[in-house]
Amino acid sequence: MSDTAILTLRTMLANLDDAKKYQSLRDVMSTLPAPDLAAVFEDLPPEKLPVLFRLCPKDLAAEIFAELTPETQQDLIDGLTDKELKAVVDDLFVDDATDLVEEMPANVVKRILAQADPATRRMINELLKYPEDSAGGVMTTELMELRPDWTVSQAMAAIRKNGFDKETINNCYVTDRDRTLIGVVSLRALVLSKDPDNELIRDMMDDNVVSVSTTTDQEDVSQMFEKYGYLAIPVVDNEKRLVGIVTIDDAISIMQDEASEDIAKMNAMGPSDKPYFKQSMWELYKNRAPWLLFLMISSTFSSMVIRGYEDALAAVTVLTAYIPMLTDAGGNAGSQSTSTIIRGMAVGDIEPHDLPKILWREFRIAILCGGTLALCNFAKLIFLDGIAPPVAAVVCLTLICTVILSQLIGGLLPVVAEKLNFDPAVMASPLITTIVDTTTLLVYFNIARVLLRI
Repeated sequence: MSDTAILTLRTMLANLDDAKKYQSLRDVMSTLPAPDLAAVFEDLPPEKLPVLFRLCPKDLAAEIFAELTPETQQDLIDGLTDKELKAVVDDLFVDDATDLVEEMPANVVKRILAQADPATRRMINELLKYPEDSAGGVMTTELMELRPDWTVSQAMAAIRKNGFDKETINNCYVTDRDRTLIGVVSLRALVLSKDPDNELIRDMMDDNVVSVSTTTDQEDVSQMFEKYGYLAIPVVDNEKRLVGIVTIDDAISIMQDEASEDIAKMNAMGPSDKPYFKQSMWELYKNRAPWLLFLMISSTFSSMVIRGYEDALAAVTVLTAYIPMLTDAGGNAGSQSTSTIIRGMAVGDIEPHDLPKILWREFRIAILCGGTLALCNFAKLIFLDGIAPPVAAVVCLTLICTVILSQLIGGLLPVVAEKLNFDPAVMASPLITTIVDTTTLLVYFNIARVLLRI
């Protein structure tokens, strides 16, 4: 149903200037959720954005706006009147309004803040004080608070009166007079209370509340959602006073952003939070060229190693034919190890203090993998390639050593990066491959020199 409605909407928009079927557009839009409508907005030229936005059902307008990319938001803001912009800002949750202010240029920010009411401006400025990648930077202050001495009936009355503008009411947080967080109670528990007029909140609340500090890293917060299965996690300040909550939708966005950033770094590119077609050619160039240049320069070490062993290669020229196979095997083994460790660190399964266990485990795996590759390769070299046994022994022994070294390096570097406060993803495939290539060549030529006496 949704795909059909989106296709119908796109068709109508293509003839918007001629058809003027605004009521039909409104009817179609009312059947679509905000994320689907936002996807339609992203494909529109800037001059059509305000026209379609004005046709949005009022209760959907702010949700659609929050789903748009910053570039489309700016184009839309440029086409809205001050009154329309004020309506949007008033309907946005504070965390979404804060994100908007962080993304917009100064002239647009000035206009946004001018339309926001004083309370919203104050909350936006408060949230802007926290680091962007912290719990304080992603939290919302719109939550449902209850008092421990209230009855269930009083709590339900407060929820009915104030809950409409809250980010979520599934969990209500119990605080004392100075806003110290002392418990949490679910809406389910309140609704199912058997004696709502007499049962007190303090008697039914859970006082073992899992919370995070305003300075907790956002990635650590997102992992807590996965660990505990919560829909929201409260955020407290240094005095344990409740200042906000992080909701599951924010956690999902954090996970997506962190995954995108890690994928970019693991493939030797600068991360970007923009969709592919929203990035200019210049931005794509800047994200890729520095890493390509760095890796190209790093690869010259391999060339230096080969030049240093030209005499050995001249004496046994067949050795040259197996260099690509050995370096590829080493790079692949190192990449497997690195990717596994980075993933384990990302989900909290591996900590830096686990390094000795990691290296011992990777060493044993490498012996099994390297031995398997060496046996298969030895049979190929002897029976299919017709290579002399001493040369085959050099290649296969190098293969075992290469896999062992590669997996040890692959297990070591991400942990070292974490210890030095670097992103472990930087140590992924391209960089590992460059390091392993040089190491493999050194091992190869030294084994050849010893066994073949060259």
